[in-house]
Amino acid sequence: MDLAKLIVFAHVVAGTIALACFWTAGLAKKGSPLHRRVGQVYLLAMVGIVLTGVPLVLQVTERGNPVGALFLTYLLVLVGNATWSAWRAIRDRRDRAAYFGPMYWFVAALTAACGLAIIALGFQAGAVLLQVFGGVGVMAGVGAIKSWRRSATDPKWWLKEHYGALIGNGVATHIAFFGIGLRGLLPGVDPQLLQLFSWFTPLAGAFIAGWWLNRRYGRPAAKVQTSPSSSQPSPVPRLNT
Repeated sequence: MDLAKLIVFAHVVAGTIALACFWTAGLAKKGSPLHRRVGQVYLLAMVGIVLTGVPLVLQVTERGNPVGALFLTYLLVLVGNATWSAWRAIRDRRDRAAYFGPMYWFVAALTAACGLAIIALGFQAGAVLLQVFGGVGVMAGVGAIKSWRRSATDPKWWLKEHYGALIGNGVATHIAFFGIGLRGLLPGVDPQLLQLFSWFTPLAGAFIAGWWLNRRYGRPAAKVQTSPSSSQPSPVPRLNT
């Protein structure tokens, strides 16, 4: 096996592990040892996807497909951003200032700038796919500003950042799975139709998952109502001496 095939094989293995861990951690009880351990493996697999994706970009460039190489680079930026956010949100959950530091703003700005570039490329090439997914990067940049502003009064900011990032990476792993798997399972279907299904179905699923998780975990804690009598300090019992 030559180096190029070895890199592709490693990329596929990392993606397969990530996909399996995504659902295992997602279905496991949140905060349980299984959830934490599988989540750690998932993040390592996502790092492997990014690292093996870099030489794949070079291979696509050498084949004379600059548009594909630029889009793949953009996807690696999205995945890298989400992987970093998912990890740091847990690590810095008690230190808001550490999470929303220089690296946070650099990654957010890079993602938004790449998204704008992909939108422009999509208009130039007449590719709706590029335009839509370029908008994802711009929305991520705008969302970063909103998250920072809301985090000052939201004790669950770290949880929202964590599962939001994992949803983003889930889109990437499912796109890859559908893009590769459906070609073999449905060889007679129009390739363009399969491509649209592979890209837009996970994206639609991400919006639904984000809505559901925000309803379940993202709502502010209800304030405890106290009666006037309970708000008064209780009398201190006297001890007989």
